Amino acid sequence: MKVGTRIYLCFLIVCLVFSRAPVTAQSVESEQERNLSACKSDVGSCDFSKLTQSEAGEVISAAHQRNVSDCRDGGSSCDHSKLTLPEANALAVAEHQRNISDCMDGIASCDHARLTPSEAKDVAVAEDQRNISNCSEGWETCDRSRLTQSEAKHVAVAEHQRNLFDCTDGLETCDHSRLTPAEARNVTVAEHQRNLSNCREDWGSCDSSRLTSSETRAVAVAEHQRNLSNCRKGGASCKYSQLTQSETKALAAAEHQRNYTACLKGYGYCDRSQLTPSEAGTIPAEPLPATR
Repeated sequence: MKVGTRIYLCFLIVCLVFSRAPVTAQSVESEQERNLSACKSDVGSCDFSKLTQSEAGEVISAAHQRNVSDCRDGGSSCDHSKLTLPEANALAVAEHQRNISDCMDGIASCDHARLTPSEAKDVAVAEDQRNISNCSEGWETCDRSRLTQSEAKHVAVAEHQRNLFDCTDGLETCDHSRLTPAEARNVTVAEHQRNLSNCREDWGSCDSSRLTSSETRAVAVAEHQRNLSNCRKGGASCKYSQLTQSETKALAAAEHQRNYTACLKGYGYCDRSQLTPSEAGTIPAEPLPATR
């Protein structure tokens, strides 16, 4: 019995050791992969001494490509000394093109000194066009001293039209003193129509003193209809005192019918005290409150 027991215990120990071996191997492999990933991405803790020769080559290659990318992106971590000759040439071309693009777009990083004479001419044309556009649109970056006589006339026309639009639309930037007599008359008409619309629709600023007698009557009709609509909808802004006697009766009849329908169907607000005796007889009795 003692010999058999010892043999059985030895068998269990062997099985336990072999069953744990794959888990340990997987753990070591996983740790190796994590270390390799950290070294290649330069993120996290990297132990270079644990890398195999091939893995070390992968890490060096990844670091080189990362430096090439940093240089292409204009990053401060770029190390030009680590670039190969073809990479350095490609980077020089990319940087030159990026500088041209910055200059054409008026970006502050533009270095005019690095432009060729023909590139400088193209950039000068782009800068002039951008300045003309800024002046025409009324931007603060406009430099009038750079405008030619014809360009200044073009900008003056654009400014006049912009002021006319502002006045017609009732904007605060409108300068009435810059309008011609005909434009001033048209702007006055537009202002009057806008005020009439505001008064009629109860929207924006309304100056009743600027309305004619017929317009005042039309606005009063619109206000009355708007109030009647609010009352029909049960709106909080309804002013019942402004309704006519017939309108008040019609609203009362409509409300009475709504209340009767709510009581009859058991859906919506129902006030049984408003029902006539004959109506009350058609309504089911109210259910008793539930007892606990």
